[in-house]
Amino acid sequence: MMVLAAAGGSAVVQAAGTDAWEGLRSRLAQWFGRGDAARERGELERLERSAAELEAADTGVADRVRTLQETVWATRIESLLEDLDDDEQRAQAADQLRQLLEEAAPAPAGEAGLVSGNTFNGPTAFQAGDHNRQDVRFGPQP
Repeated sequence: MMVLAAAGGSAVVQAAGTDAWEGLRSRLAQWFGRGDAARERGELERLERSAAELEAADTGVADRVRTLQETVWATRIESLLEDLDDDEQRAQAADQLRQLLEEAAPAPAGEAGLVSGNTFNGPTAFQAGDHNRQDVRFGPQP
Protein backbone atom coordinates (compact mmCIF):
# COMPACT_ATOMS: atom_id res chain seq x y z
CA MET A 1 0.00 0.00 0.00
CA MET A 2 2.86 2.38 0.79
CA VAL A 3 4.42 1.83 -2.63
CA LEU A 4 1.13 2.53 -4.38
CA ALA A 5 0.60 5.64 -2.26
CA ALA A 6 4.13 6.86 -3.05
CA ALA A 7 3.47 6.31 -6.77
CA GLY A 8 0.31 8.39 -6.45
CA GLY A 9 2.15 11.23 -4.72
CA SER A 10 4.83 11.16 -7.38
CA ALA A 11 2.22 11.17 -10.16
CA VAL A 12 0.60 14.32 -8.75
CA VAL A 13 3.91 16.18 -8.68
CA GLN A 14 4.99 14.96 -12.13
CA ALA A 15 1.69 15.82 -13.79
CA ALA A 16 1.21 19.28 -12.26
CA GLY A 17 1.70 21.93 -14.92
CA THR A 18 1.66 19.45 -17.83
CA ASP A 19 -0.93 18.41 -20.38
CA ALA A 20 -1.66 15.36 -18.23
CA TRP A 21 -2.69 17.46 -15.23
CA GLU A 22 -6.39 18.01 -15.99
CA GLY A 23 -7.08 14.32 -16.54
CA LEU A 24 -5.12 13.13 -13.53
CA ARG A 25 -6.49 15.89 -11.31
CA SER A 26 -10.15 15.14 -12.07
CA ARG A 27 -9.78 11.36 -11.92
CA LEU A 28 -7.83 11.48 -8.67
CA ALA A 29 -10.42 13.80 -7.12
CA GLN A 30 -13.16 11.34 -8.14
CA TRP A 31 -11.14 8.51 -6.63
CA PHE A 32 -10.80 10.41 -3.35
CA GLY A 33 -14.45 11.51 -3.42
CA ARG A 34 -15.75 7.92 -3.61
CA GLY A 35 -19.11 9.21 -4.88
CA ASP A 36 -19.32 12.20 -2.53
CA ALA A 37 -19.51 15.35 -4.70
CA ALA A 38 -18.55 17.71 -1.86
CA ARG A 39 -15.48 15.67 -0.99
CA GLU A 40 -14.52 15.53 -4.67
CA ARG A 41 -14.71 19.34 -4.92
CA GLY A 42 -12.53 19.62 -1.82
CA GLU A 43 -9.94 17.31 -3.35
CA LEU A 44 -9.97 19.31 -6.59
CA GLU A 45 -9.23 22.43 -4.56
CA ARG A 46 -6.39 20.69 -2.68
CA LEU A 47 -4.91 19.44 -5.95
CA GLU A 48 -5.09 22.93 -7.46
CA ARG A 49 -3.36 24.41 -4.40
CA SER A 50 -0.62 21.82 -4.73
CA ALA A 51 -0.16 22.61 -8.41
CA ALA A 52 -0.01 26.34 -7.63
CA GLU A 53 2.62 25.77 -4.93
CA LEU A 54 4.71 23.68 -7.31
CA GLU A 55 4.46 26.31 -10.03
CA ALA A 56 5.29 29.19 -7.70
CA ALA A 57 8.30 27.50 -6.09
CA ASP A 58 11.56 29.37 -6.60
CA THR A 59 14.42 27.42 -8.12
CA GLY A 60 16.25 27.21 -4.79
CA VAL A 61 13.36 25.48 -3.02
CA ALA A 62 11.67 23.66 -5.90
CA ASP A 63 13.08 20.26 -4.93
CA ARG A 64 11.90 20.65 -1.34
CA VAL A 65 8.44 21.71 -2.49
CA ARG A 66 8.25 18.73 -4.85
CA THR A 67 9.30 16.35 -2.07
CA LEU A 68 6.82 17.89 0.35
CA GLN A 69 3.95 17.63 -2.14
CA GLU A 70 4.83 14.02 -2.99
CA THR A 71 4.76 13.20 0.72
CA VAL A 72 1.50 15.05 1.31
CA TRP A 73 -0.31 13.20 -1.47
CA ALA A 74 1.24 9.83 -0.65
CA THR A 75 0.07 10.27 2.95
CA ARG A 76 -3.44 11.28 1.87
CA ILE A 77 -3.69 8.26 -0.44
CA GLU A 78 -2.36 5.87 2.18
CA SER A 79 -4.77 7.28 4.79
CA LEU A 80 -7.75 6.82 2.50
CA LEU A 81 -6.80 3.22 1.78
CA GLU A 82 -6.25 2.46 5.47
CA ASP A 83 -9.58 4.06 6.46
CA LEU A 84 -11.67 1.88 4.15
CA ASP A 85 -13.92 -0.52 6.07
CA ASP A 86 -12.80 -3.89 4.81
CA ASP A 87 -10.13 -5.65 2.79
CA GLU A 88 -12.39 -5.98 -0.27
CA GLN A 89 -13.05 -2.24 -0.43
CA ARG A 90 -9.35 -1.55 0.11
CA ALA A 91 -8.36 -3.94 -2.68
CA GLN A 92 -10.93 -2.44 -5.05
CA ALA A 93 -9.77 1.13 -4.31
CA ALA A 94 -6.13 0.10 -4.75
CA ASP A 95 -6.93 -1.51 -8.12
CA GLN A 96 -8.78 1.63 -9.23
CA LEU A 97 -5.82 3.78 -8.21
CA ARG A 98 -3.34 1.49 -10.01
CA GLN A 99 -5.40 1.72 -13.19
CA LEU A 100 -5.71 5.50 -12.86
CA LEU A 101 -1.94 5.85 -12.44
CA GLU A 102 -1.17 3.51 -15.34
CA GLU A 103 -3.43 5.52 -17.64
CA ALA A 104 -1.89 8.80 -16.45
CA ALA A 105 1.71 7.61 -16.82
CA PRO A 106 3.74 9.07 -19.69
CA ALA A 107 4.46 6.80 -22.62
CA PRO A 108 7.63 4.71 -22.37
CA ALA A 109 10.68 6.24 -24.03
CA GLY A 110 10.37 4.01 -27.10
CA GLU A 111 6.84 5.25 -27.70
CA ALA A 112 7.40 8.93 -26.98
CA GLY A 113 8.65 9.83 -30.43
CA LEU A 114 12.31 9.96 -29.51
CA VAL A 115 14.77 10.06 -32.37
CA SER A 116 18.19 8.50 -32.33
CA GLY A 117 20.98 8.18 -34.89
CA ASN A 118 19.73 10.80 -37.36
CA THR A 119 21.83 13.28 -39.28
CA PHE A 120 20.40 16.63 -40.32
CA ASN A 121 22.11 18.65 -43.05
CA GLY A 122 21.01 22.18 -43.78
CA PRO A 123 18.05 24.09 -42.31
CA THR A 124 15.95 21.78 -40.20
CA ALA A 125 12.78 21.96 -38.17
CA PHE A 126 12.33 19.07 -35.80
CA GLN A 127 9.68 18.28 -33.22
CA ALA A 128 9.20 15.37 -30.85
CA GLY A 129 6.35 15.04 -28.44
CA ASP A 130 3.44 13.13 -27.05
CA HIS A 131 0.71 13.82 -29.59
CA ASN A 132 0.56 17.55 -28.91
CA ARG A 133 -0.29 19.80 -31.82
CA GLN A 134 1.98 22.47 -33.15
CA ASP A 135 1.53 24.51 -36.31
CA VAL A 136 4.79 25.76 -37.84
CA ARG A 137 4.88 28.00 -40.89
CA PHE A 138 8.00 29.02 -42.77
CA GLY A 139 8.32 31.90 -45.16
CA PRO A 140 6.68 35.32 -45.37
CA GLN A 141 3.49 35.87 -43.42
CA PRO A 142 0.41 36.97 -45.40
